[in-house]
Amino acid sequence: MKNLIFIFICLYCLSCTRSVYVVRHAEKIASSDSLAKMMANDPPLSEAGKVRALVLKQELNNKHISHIYSTNTARTMSTAEPLSEVKKIKIELYGNIDSLVYLIQSTKGNVLIVGHSNTVDDIVNKLCGEKKIAADLTDSEYDNLFVIKYRGKKIRFTQHKYGYPSNP
Repeated sequence: MKNLIFIFICLYCLSCTRSVYVVRHAEKIASSDSLAKMMANDPPLSEAGKVRALVLKQELNNKHISHIYSTNTARTMSTAEPLSEVKKIKIELYGNIDSLVYLIQSTKGNVLIVGHSNTVDDIVNKLCGEKKIAADLTDSEYDNLFVIKYRGKKIRFTQHKYGYPSNP
């Protein structure tokens, strides 16, 4: 009987734990590229970015992601797409950060959010309830994986690197 109670308590505690993974979109085609000039407002991923999106899929494949959120741009959606395909999870679009944060806070399960250099800090800081990232990411930063773990009412923030290092 004690073993059964112990197992129940462990399962209950695990169900109260969830993680939100926040990344900036992977590398985009350089603005000097002719395709990028044609698609100036919405450049696609570069070859390096496509590789990073695959690495992100490998990194998060065993993290039990149940929701994926992205802005409506080619580079963010292409960053999320490999994981979306392997997990068979539809990419949900967001526009307003406050609405996204409210949605995340009321959603169960682990989440991936793909944002931009000027939104990742706002998303992470609002999800943590305090400033964890001081400012926008630099234009050359693509290798950060920010993790916000919720365990009951406790929030733990960590920052990891994934894939090969971004260009300095």
